[in-house]
Amino acid sequence: MVIILGPTGVGKSAAGIYLAEKFNGEIINCDSMQVYKEFDIGTDKPTPEMRKKVPHHLLDIVAWSTQFTAADFVREALTAIQFIDGKGKLPFIVGGTGLYLKALLEGLFPGPGKDAGLRERLEKEARTAGLDSLRKKLEEVDPSYARLIGPRDKMRMIRALEVYYLTGQPLSLHFLNTRSPLSDFHLLKIGLQLERKELYRRIEERVERMFKNGIVTEVENLLAKGVEASAAPFRALGYKYVLQFLRKGISLEEAVAMTKRDTRRYAKRQATWFKKTAGINWFTAEDYSSLSHFLEANLA
Repeated sequence: MVIILGPTGVGKSAAGIYLAEKFNGEIINCDSMQVYKEFDIGTDKPTPEMRKKVPHHLLDIVAWSTQFTAADFVREALTAIQFIDGKGKLPFIVGGTGLYLKALLEGLFPGPGKDAGLRERLEKEARTAGLDSLRKKLEEVDPSYARLIGPRDKMRMIRALEVYYLTGQPLSLHFLNTRSPLSDFHLLKIGLQLERKELYRRIEERVERMFKNGIVTEVENLLAKGVEASAAPFRALGYKYVLQFLRKGISLEEAVAMTKRDTRRYAKRQATWFKKTAGINWFTAEDYSSLSHFLEANLA
């Protein structure tokens, strides 16, 4: 199995398609926002033309109202892996959601069930004291996991604190004591990287393309259909400031600029986290010749 990872904007989708075409593979999406239906421009999904070249899995599989978790991803990914492998093809996991990759590569612990009372107390704290209060608590009890998730990811903060309070152990420690569901596979991890200046240039171009391609209209249409502004896929980097623009809180120019800024920051966090992940073979993003030689040598 081939895993292609790296920061947002580095070119994972294009590299995945190129290699999957060449090595008789199919792609499994590992982006936590691309699983949602109708959220297309702001999640930068592969285009219909790209999907025609190589079959893609785990794109457009859930409605906006569905809470899609790392456990859901692992379950769906394993089903797709078995399907692809059963056809004699090579599974390619492509995406940059570190938490999903971690869950797939290292496994998920069975974990305690939900505690409604505890969750309500944590929800109340988030409402009254602010999300930063939960973030601070998580950083104190589980700094490793806190670094993995976004600074505004309330759902995962609450779950991590819930696990800690119910078990007395941080979620990151539970992860260490699990078994990978992929232990029977030979895993080839490919990391894509670019010089920071070039990566940031591509990120800015991509954000500009999103706005040019109609992300504002996409958000307007979704809201008109009844999608709530608090819906999980609206947490994707492309949407936050569009929503603020539509509420007249900021100008369109500010929305573009702040989306670029936050995307650069996110890419930096991703790159830092992936650099600490063991077993990754790093390549310059568009060095397809070296990527091909690497797979040829390791798939023989």
